[in-house]
Amino acid sequence: MRGPQSPGPRADADPPLELTAFVGRSAELAELASALDRFRLVTVTGVGGVGKSRLAARAVRCGPSADPADGVLRGRVELAPVRDPQFVEYAVLEALGLTDHTARTPREMLLEHLAGRPALLVLDGFEHLVEACAELTAQLLRRLPELRVLAVGRRPLGLAGERLFPLAPLAEDEAVELFTDRALAQGLRVADGPEVREVCRHLEGIPLALELAAGRLRALSPAQLLQRLDDRFRLLTGGGRDGLPRHQALRTAIGWSHELCTPGERLLWARLSVFAQTFDLEAAEYVCSGDGLAAEDVLDVLSELLAQSVVSLEETATGPRYRMLDTVRAYGADWLAATGDADRLRRRHRDWYLGLATWCELDWFSPRQREVADRVEAELPNLRAALEYCLSEPEEAHLGQYLAGSLWFCWVGCGRLAEGRRWLERSAELESQYERSRLKALWVLGYVAVLQGDTVPALKALRECRDRAERSADPTAVAYAEHRAGCLALVTDDMARAETLLRSALERYQEIGELNSNVLMGQVELAMTLAFQGDLPGAVRLCEDVRRVCEDHGERWARSYALYVLAYAAWLEGGAERARELLADCLGAAHAFHDLLGSVLAIELLALVTATQGDPAEAAVLQGAAGRMWSSVGLPLFGSAYYNAPHEQCEATARRALGDARYEECLREGALLDRAAAVTRALGRGGVRPLHALPAPRGRAPQDHAEAGKREPAASPTRKGGETAG
Repeated sequence: MRGPQSPGPRADADPPLELTAFVGRSAELAELASALDRFRLVTVTGVGGVGKSRLAARAVRCGPSADPADGVLRGRVELAPVRDPQFVEYAVLEALGLTDHTARTPREMLLEHLAGRPALLVLDGFEHLVEACAELTAQLLRRLPELRVLAVGRRPLGLAGERLFPLAPLAEDEAVELFTDRALAQGLRVADGPEVREVCRHLEGIPLALELAAGRLRALSPAQLLQRLDDRFRLLTGGGRDGLPRHQALRTAIGWSHELCTPGERLLWARLSVFAQTFDLEAAEYVCSGDGLAAEDVLDVLSELLAQSVVSLEETATGPRYRMLDTVRAYGADWLAATGDADRLRRRHRDWYLGLATWCELDWFSPRQREVADRVEAELPNLRAALEYCLSEPEEAHLGQYLAGSLWFCWVGCGRLAEGRRWLERSAELESQYERSRLKALWVLGYVAVLQGDTVPALKALRECRDRAERSADPTAVAYAEHRAGCLALVTDDMARAETLLRSALERYQEIGELNSNVLMGQVELAMTLAFQGDLPGAVRLCEDVRRVCEDHGERWARSYALYVLAYAAWLEGGAERARELLADCLGAAHAFHDLLGSVLAIELLALVTATQGDPAEAAVLQGAAGRMWSSVGLPLFGSAYYNAPHEQCEATARRALGDARYEECLREGALLDRAAAVTRALGRGGVRPLHALPAPRGRAPQDHAEAGKREPAASPTRKGGETAG
């Protein structure tokens, strides 16, 4: 039995919602829409702060090609937080909502998934990754004739056929409209007058500069703004503005806004630059406090930066989160470096996200499992930054190993196998003084490789983990290595060995008092070996026990796999309707967790149940849908004769009833369904519900764990070297 899929959908498949009015740019929007219709690669260029990203998002959301029913796959890739060029491809997969469970490269996944289907890809903020983005874009456009790319950056990609769309600052009337609109958003009515127009001319119509200036209107009148801007320009140019470089206005506005900040505001501005993308208040209070800024003062200072448009606030599934525009963040990072405090802040940032991963791993086995999935997704850019920091510093290697291993639930339970494997391989290669951290990285690496169907690397990692664990007398790592070796034996049809290893691992877990989602999955996998060997009562007992424990602890992910085995047993015993009920519950949870493997296994078995209940055409459609999904999972049904037997029985039943031609026609119909459509079809009238809409399991209510979610993430991994192994 294996866990879910790879790097993960969802992140930026849609442009961000606009929280403030979109002002002007009607001519540019029409021109950009026309360019997107005529050219396959359009690059919006312009100075930072001129509104490139906003215009591109508006064009994708509201342009003539924005019809969601047109069948075009859209994805917006936010590249500013990406530092490693090799992660560009993972970011593209994530933004397009594409998942892959195999060991193929991300580029191979992209080429296969996008072949023959229209798609629009927005690459936003690529200038620091221009070579990697240009090379990837060139190959995708050559191989995928129905793909269009809208690139957004301060420079061109430099590719043949690239249509450049230079974005100029706002015209004066539009600049005045934006300035007065942002003033009105603060409850201030500012009339269109000579001082306002002169402010807009000083700031050359650059939207970010205008928003920063408007953020000062609570304390300064337009005339005072103008006077201070005049002073700032003279300071920068030594008097007179005749020689002022074009767009010096943006640096003027940011620098001037910085100068008008209090010392505490300037300090927080600099320290917030360590966050990779968005952040919440608790993280800011921990990471940025101390040495001149008390934790209890962070909220007040942050509120002032928010009022001045230095940071923005957005509502997300995990609550309010703050964001700094890249240009503003870069200015703060320069100041942080100048103070000599950058490395200390990066360590505090690392400590916070180590602690967050620790608590999330614990809370994965709780009623807060669905909140953990949302939280980790929101924090992925920062978790990646913490991983990169740890794995780039030799003395931090053990912390990188601990962090990569502790995020197993993210890689396995939330559908990011390919990305997880990259971090785990990097961390496992490093030597450290903390053996338990490395052992954890090794068994998780072995687990991920098993899930990808990559047998040789899986065996290598698990054997190394077991050998080193036995030498260092680490019973926890031995248990995990043995468990995952049993999982590998299960999917390669060695049932006797699988049963021996899984029983031994479960005994070891019991001896050391280990109980979590991994342990429950071990029981489910043992139940599957028993079911395949004909011991249905034993399989049912194990899975009913798993279900009771899951419902007591509020666990949904492992529970979905237990339901799959129970459904399999129910079908074998003639209870087709009962099997369907169990599979619907199983599929709903698996899909909500983005668990591709759990989803496709449930659909395969639902196809057989459907055939048994007298609808061979629908059964064939579901088999066709499952066939498309298996290409992203790996070898269909693991290449296992045991897992494949129900599939073959379903196919034989449907072919007899329909005839070969009609059966193949239904298969093709199912193969046209994407993952969400396939799940919706399989679930019927009930449809697909997001994870947060699923009913809570019985047992402890989510609020029992509310305080745990508010606790400061533990710093113990840093002090102890990440010695937690399970």
